[in-house]
Amino acid sequence: MKIKRILLLAVMLVLVSPAIAAKAPNVLFLMSDDLNTALSGFGHPQCKTPELDKLAERGMRFENMHCQYPVCGASRASLMSGLYPYTNRTLGNAGTLRGNMPDVVTMSQLFRKNGYRVGRVSKIYHMGIPPEIIVGTAIRDDPHSWDEVVNIKAPEQNAPGEKTNWSPKNKSSQSFTGVVAEGDDLLHADGMAANHAIDFLKRHKDKPFFLACGFVRPHVPLVAPAKYFDRYDRDAMIAPVVPENDLEDVPEIIRNYKRNSTSYGVTPELHKGLLEAYYASISYMDAQVGRVLDALEELGLADNTIIVFTSDHGYLLGHHNKFQKQHLFEEATRVPFIVSIPWMKNQHGKATTHITELIDLYPTLAKLAGLKAPNSLHGESMVPLLRNPNSRDWEKDVAFTISRSGGESIRTKDWRFTQWGFGEKGLELYDLEKDPDEFTNQAGNPEYAPVVKTLRAQLIAKRDAAGFKQNRTAIIGKSGKGKQKK
Repeated sequence: MKIKRILLLAVMLVLVSPAIAAKAPNVLFLMSDDLNTALSGFGHPQCKTPELDKLAERGMRFENMHCQYPVCGASRASLMSGLYPYTNRTLGNAGTLRGNMPDVVTMSQLFRKNGYRVGRVSKIYHMGIPPEIIVGTAIRDDPHSWDEVVNIKAPEQNAPGEKTNWSPKNKSSQSFTGVVAEGDDLLHADGMAANHAIDFLKRHKDKPFFLACGFVRPHVPLVAPAKYFDRYDRDAMIAPVVPENDLEDVPEIIRNYKRNSTSYGVTPELHKGLLEAYYASISYMDAQVGRVLDALEELGLADNTIIVFTSDHGYLLGHHNKFQKQHLFEEATRVPFIVSIPWMKNQHGKATTHITELIDLYPTLAKLAGLKAPNSLHGESMVPLLRNPNSRDWEKDVAFTISRSGGESIRTKDWRFTQWGFGEKGLELYDLEKDPDEFTNQAGNPEYAPVVKTLRAQLIAKRDAAGFKQNRTAIIGKSGKGKQKK
């Protein structure tokens, strides 16, 4: 009789708690490219992302998540290694994580070492968009991280359809070319990626898996089928409101970098078309996320799969009269981040405003899967926040982000402090309580001198802990290559 009761109790625990039933939970890691927080679930008034909104309702939003370097290659290397860029020495898009750290154990590699089937679809490590998508290559990938890979081959800006360049001064591959594309979702990169992700799920549904699927939109070119453009009224698009003199108080070294007047020439009318194309690209990507999540449900995998969605960095769309990335304003460092854990019902539909960093993902997934992560990781497990979004056990109060030209920035609850040229080319200080849009640089204001002193000391301590001291020579050498001309 006693044995029967024990067996009954065991069965009940399994039924109640998937975490107990699933000794090895699956991981589905979904990543967008060049996506800021323009999601309806994150409060954006115009962009429509119904599928990601549904994911947020069965997961948790991290509303103060920051990247470690606002450019694709460095950010992705940092996320996958759980290390700040000063340590993994990936300081831009050149080179590879493995080339800089031959013995690194990446996030997906840890799962691979522990018996998971690990796959990559499309862009996870840096990949040149659009050139590598057009030919179907991924020359900066890390083979140690995967059991199987799929490189997407799609037409990008060569797709049939109505084509417009919204940035007449920029004729490079990074121009704001938009294509109202002919044909359905499956003819373009993210539709193809969703198909391959679904195929992976079907083939490996009976064994533990870690699947990383990288969507390339809304990275330029802004290609999406016409039906996604139809969701938006171009004339109703609202551009960021920026004071005329916004950039007059920032350091000269970055004043004109990616500035609209000098680099893009986006007129108010063109700006509306650009925003429409950016949001249409997001809606297209969102629909493909929905297809993958629907397949997860149909295959009976949803109850035992941890789902993560994020972007590699933020993106400026006229904020501060600037465009694109590699800046150290809030719009460039902050990213959308959603984690869904089916058996943690208490987190569903909730959000946390605690400061977190993309490097925190690696130790978090390891903890949730019961795996031992490397002791060298810089990130911290976010499990306390997943259990309680207001947890007092979360001690991180600073996000650290670096960029080109020796740019270094810390984001606290109340402040953003940034220095350029490793502190020799100018400072920025923004009082986020009074100035959440970061319009007024207070670094030269005598009233804020004590704050500057405190935050600068905090930044120096943070960067040294991030690996600056031991890699100083290599860091300064690499940073110098991309310095902005005065």
